[in-house]
Amino acid sequence: MQFCSNNKYWIYLLLGLFIISGCRQPEPEEPDPVRRKSPIAIAKATHDASNTYIKIVYGQPYKRDRQIFGNLVPYNSVWRTGANEATELTATKDIIFGGKHLDAGTYALFTIPRKDENWTVILNSELGQWGAFDYNEAKDVMRVQVPSTDKEAITEAFTIQFSEIENDSTNIILRWDQKVVKIPIQFSPTTNVSS
Repeated sequence: MQFCSNNKYWIYLLLGLFIISGCRQPEPEEPDPVRRKSPIAIAKATHDASNTYIKIVYGQPYKRDRQIFGNLVPYNSVWRTGANEATELTATKDIIFGGKHLDAGTYALFTIPRKDENWTVILNSELGQWGAFDYNEAKDVMRVQVPSTDKEAITEAFTIQFSEIENDSTNIILRWDQKVVKIPIQFSPTTNVSS
């Protein structure tokens, strides 16, 4: 009789543990901290006249005495434009990006660095990519060509920033090592239309 009641106890205990473990929500997975070696950085610009906000989220790698372009970042290949996940650009209203109309939204931002030619800047609709490993050209929203320049001063940390807004315009400026790339941005001021 004692043996039988002990078995029931263990059966009920195991059944309870299975039910509890089945009800637990899975923990959200953080990206592997060993894999994410560069800090996250944000560049942002606000244009009050058009009520437009642009934000760029990117991984910020460091030079650390390495040759960057043409070596760590190959020429003529799609680059995530930073480190870790692909860089993402969000615009809350339509803008002119590198001379082309861009609808409001969030896009993955890639570049193709070139040694002595204009760089190609790519906006792609597939978000959440790790680097450019699964980059799919068929999902490109647009490509624009922009010049790159070489400077004597070295930028240690890859940096994306916006220039001052003047005449409803700004530039997205990419700096790393001795390279500087500027992508022109034009905002569209709102106008009151009477009905």
